[in-house]
Amino acid sequence: MRLHRLDITGFGPFGTTQTVDFDTLARAGLFLLHGPTGAGKTSVLDAVCYALYGAVPGARQSPGTSLRSDHAPPGTHTEVVLDLTVAGRRLEITRRPAQPRPKKRGGGLTTEKAQSWLREYDPADGTWKGLSRSHQEIGEEVTQLLGMNRDQFCQVVLLPQGDFARFLRADAEARGKLLGRLFDTRRFAAVEEHLADQRRTAEQQVKQGDERLLALAHRMAQAAGPAAGGLPAPAEKPGDPGLAGAVLTWAAVARSGAREARDVAESALAAAESRRAAARRALDEQRELATLQQRYEDARRRDAALDARRAERDGWQALLERGRKAERVAAPLALRDDTEREHDAARAAHERAVAGLAPDLAEAGAERLTALAGRLREELGGLDAARRAERRSAELAHERDQLDRQERADEATLQDTDEWLAGWEATRRALQDRVEAAQEAATRAEHLAGRLEPARRRLAAARRRDTLARDAEAATARLTDAREHANTAHETWLDLRERRLRGIAAELAAGLADGEPCAVCGSADHPDPARADAHHVDRATEDAAYEAHARADEARSAAERDLAVVREALTAARDEVAGTGSADDTEQPAADALADEVARLDGAHTEARALAGGAHAAREALDRAEAEHHRRLEVRQQAERRAAARTSQREALDREQAAVDAELARVPGGAVAEHAASLEHRIARLVEAADAVRAVEDTARRLKEADDRLAHAAYRAGFDTPAAAAAALLDDAAHRDLQRRLDAWQAEAAAVADRLAEPETRAAAQRPPADPDRARTAHAAADRAARDADSALAAHRERCAELDRLSRQAATEVRRLGPLREEYERVARLAGLTAGTSADNERKMRLESYVLAARLEQVAAAATARLARMSAGRYTLVHSDARAGGKRSGLGLHVVDAWTGRERDTATLSGGETFFASLALALGLADVVTDETGGVRLDTLFIDEGFGSLDDQTLDEVLDVLDSLRERDRSVGIVSHVGDLRRRIPTQLEVVKERNGSAVRLRGGGAVSG
Repeated sequence: MRLHRLDITGFGPFGTTQTVDFDTLARAGLFLLHGPTGAGKTSVLDAVCYALYGAVPGARQSPGTSLRSDHAPPGTHTEVVLDLTVAGRRLEITRRPAQPRPKKRGGGLTTEKAQSWLREYDPADGTWKGLSRSHQEIGEEVTQLLGMNRDQFCQVVLLPQGDFARFLRADAEARGKLLGRLFDTRRFAAVEEHLADQRRTAEQQVKQGDERLLALAHRMAQAAGPAAGGLPAPAEKPGDPGLAGAVLTWAAVARSGAREARDVAESALAAAESRRAAARRALDEQRELATLQQRYEDARRRDAALDARRAERDGWQALLERGRKAERVAAPLALRDDTEREHDAARAAHERAVAGLAPDLAEAGAERLTALAGRLREELGGLDAARRAERRSAELAHERDQLDRQERADEATLQDTDEWLAGWEATRRALQDRVEAAQEAATRAEHLAGRLEPARRRLAAARRRDTLARDAEAATARLTDAREHANTAHETWLDLRERRLRGIAAELAAGLADGEPCAVCGSADHPDPARADAHHVDRATEDAAYEAHARADEARSAAERDLAVVREALTAARDEVAGTGSADDTEQPAADALADEVARLDGAHTEARALAGGAHAAREALDRAEAEHHRRLEVRQQAERRAAARTSQREALDREQAAVDAELARVPGGAVAEHAASLEHRIARLVEAADAVRAVEDTARRLKEADDRLAHAAYRAGFDTPAAAAAALLDDAAHRDLQRRLDAWQAEAAAVADRLAEPETRAAAQRPPADPDRARTAHAAADRAARDADSALAAHRERCAELDRLSRQAATEVRRLGPLREEYERVARLAGLTAGTSADNERKMRLESYVLAARLEQVAAAATARLARMSAGRYTLVHSDARAGGKRSGLGLHVVDAWTGRERDTATLSGGETFFASLALALGLADVVTDETGGVRLDTLFIDEGFGSLDDQTLDEVLDVLDSLRERDRSVGIVSHVGDLRRRIPTQLEVVKERNGSAVRLRGGGAVSG
């Protein structure tokens, strides 16, 4: 990386545009950047860092800090333009931070968004071509070209001596943090954590498998019963294979015993079923005989019973006929009964209604009761206002209860809301981290997509190039053949034309005619015309040769055109493959290499897109969380507003309660509700009694009319009195019951006659009495024995099936646990090795610490090369991995003093010794980080402060070392305000304080400029 030019406008202390010509400074190799304190020396370095990465170094990048200069005139944009060459490409980066500007309409200011531009110089036509205006794309392009991030750049290129002095004296933990940041060893820590997680996961899986295996053994023990024997002991540690063998052996023994018991039970069941079948046949015979004998005896008893009930049957017939005559009196009788019931109900209602009245009102008429109810209603109307006040008092008490319940509910809501809001910041940060990770993946995917398409085009061009190269070879061969053929045809035509010209006289003589002038001499006499010989060529032969020559020449031209077209296409394909305008075959990549690059980019692009695919879900989760946060805040505000409203509402309720109490106080005795309820009750009783009096009078009149109609109907039906007709009357149920009895008697008589006539029943009655109870007892005993045998066999079969099923599960579990145990042992060894807890790790060093120790050893070796020169061979930096205290690893850094031959701690160095030791460490770290990040050449370095602690001799030695950095056209800038350096370093960039902002002055190097 070489810096060419830096333009700073309105940035930091620089109010106007200041230009730093690094090309002029680089010609001297070693230059000094100096100026008074606060003039802006460090701001020049900040501008370089900001141009590259869009941010100043981390120590000076604080929230709320503006990069815009307070001296910048309104309308002047804060801007940094950096011209540099990196990885063989000449680039120009322009950055503008977010800054205020006057509004285009109206007064005041508005904030203009940050902007970035990236251009590349094309040496072919001497112009700058725009590449991108995206912050992310430019940042990724710069990081990829430099091979380092902002922190690494600030440590490697800007070389802050204060940090390395602290690094020199720091403990192992602090060194580890800085080295981890520079060399980005997070992947090794991630490997440690990943292996630890895998070990825990594998251990848990093995433990769970052992637990499942033991659980299966317990279930098999329950299924096998007490005769199974003791269970195998659990495994002592995860991965112990002894448990699996013990469980499988024990299961095999249990299955064998269960099968033997099942075979015995099958034999017992067969014998019991045979005895039960014989007992069943004997029981069926006795039951059938007992049934037939019982049928005969039942038939005889039923026949005797029918004879005994014949007189009863005749009575049923007489009642049925008398009921049919009484049906003509049914309607008047029903009407009289209904009217009588209504009259009785009215009298009972009247008695109930007057039971609660005064004794003098028991015989009162309806008019008197109605008038008394009217007077009580007038008295009740006078109590309406007091009753409303009393009801309102109860409502006010209810409203106070509601306010109390609302207050308790709001207090619970506020407590829950406050607890949720207390964890809001952590929740939001976690969700924002998810969104940012997805956005970074989207940016990376976009960048990879931008690189993937050109790579695919280069791959297609490479394949097209290879095809065209073969076509060019074929076209070259065709052109060679066409040229040879054209040359042959041309020579043939020239030869024939020459021969024709030599015999042209004979050709002209053939056209002479006597008396006609000669076309050549004009004479009409032709004494000796020329004669054609055997080698004469006529015009037709020459024309044919010329046409063949023309066709061959046209074929040659066509072959040349074809070759030119193929070569032009081949050149274009090579240019497209090269990508830089160079079509040199030695620089052309192979198509297979380009195909591998396309596959790598495509895989990385697919991975980035998959990660970026979660951006929408992450943003939705963040939006939901923010909506919930907003809702919680609104809930809290609403609860607080309701609390204030409740206070006002309670005051209003208290005022209204006072008014209600005053209204109730005017009522004598205060029992308004009880008195009003008493009046309402008395009014209701009086109204009820008046209605009851009217109902009694009405039903008495209708009852007399019903008696007259009933007496007339009974006389016409042939009954002496209505009571006789009513006694003879049958309802539908009685009528159906009598008819059913008669029909049943007739059916029973027919069935008994048929039963007594059955031959098998009469034959069974003549046999000895059956004894089914004895046969039933024998069958029950045989059936119980068979069921017991069947139950025993089913239990044995179920036990065998369950043991077989559980044994299969155990075998499957054992087969599944085998790979898990092997995986656990392998992962446990790897995790212990990377974590430093394994016996194989003799130094007890973690993987990340081991990598950092190797890096620190490289840094110490690189730093020693310069430290030995600065200290005249006295000091050497060495790395120590000795364990410090109770820690498992060390990132120790010692200095070896050649004068004493002993190692000592770097904290014992003096101030000057600490400076050049830290400088050597910084330079060594820069070299190692540069190699680690891809070996990007750093042609421009800056060393910030620290020279004031050196004596003259040491300063000369340090400057000699710095001067050696200029080899291979490298330039080194020293940032210092030490006056002695101004005399030793002729080329200087001075930062001067001025009233309108700082300015830069270039002194030495062949020019003095401002």
